[in-house]
Amino acid sequence: MKKVILFFLLFINTAIVFSQNNFAKKLSDAALSLTKDKVMYDPTYFIISYPNGDVPAGKGVCTDVVIRAYRKLNIDLQREVHEDMLKHFDLYPKQWGLKKTDTNIDHRRVLNLMKYFSRFGIVKSITADASNYIPGDIVCWNLVGGITHIGIVVNKKSADNKRYLLVHNIGNGQELSDCLFSFKIIGHYAFKK
Repeated sequence: MKKVILFFLLFINTAIVFSQNNFAKKLSDAALSLTKDKVMYDPTYFIISYPNGDVPAGKGVCTDVVIRAYRKLNIDLQREVHEDMLKHFDLYPKQWGLKKTDTNIDHRRVLNLMKYFSRFGIVKSITADASNYIPGDIVCWNLVGGITHIGIVVNKKSADNKRYLLVHNIGNGQELSDCLFSFKIIGHYAFKK
């Protein structure tokens, strides 16, 4: 009986790991596909539809990369973040002086995504070891002056083959970059709904 239980637990664990790895690969592929789209960095506040709203094609910021990659996997972070903020508004950052949720912008803020991922994803270690950052991971940085940034680790390696690259938008559109340790990392997550 112990062998059957042990086999069953091993089977379940293997299935979970395979499912997570498969999802991470799909998220990596989705992020990479975004680099083919010409997008101009545009931090304008847009009124967008809800759910599944998106800023105009050809425009966006770093959070829009993450939102669009997850949307390719049928996960609407606009709706997910909004629904959680409706129930737990007090847990989310208040830097913007908000008194209520806003479906146009809440999911487009790095700090709100960090809170959401920490509540519903896996919070991973922040280290200086590149091997800890794998395809499908979400990385958040503090640039300068409290400006935050976010990107997705993808299955492409740096020229020296020492670390994975990231897809993000820091001003040049949705691009693939070797930027993992270019800024101070303040968040590291894996999220699969």
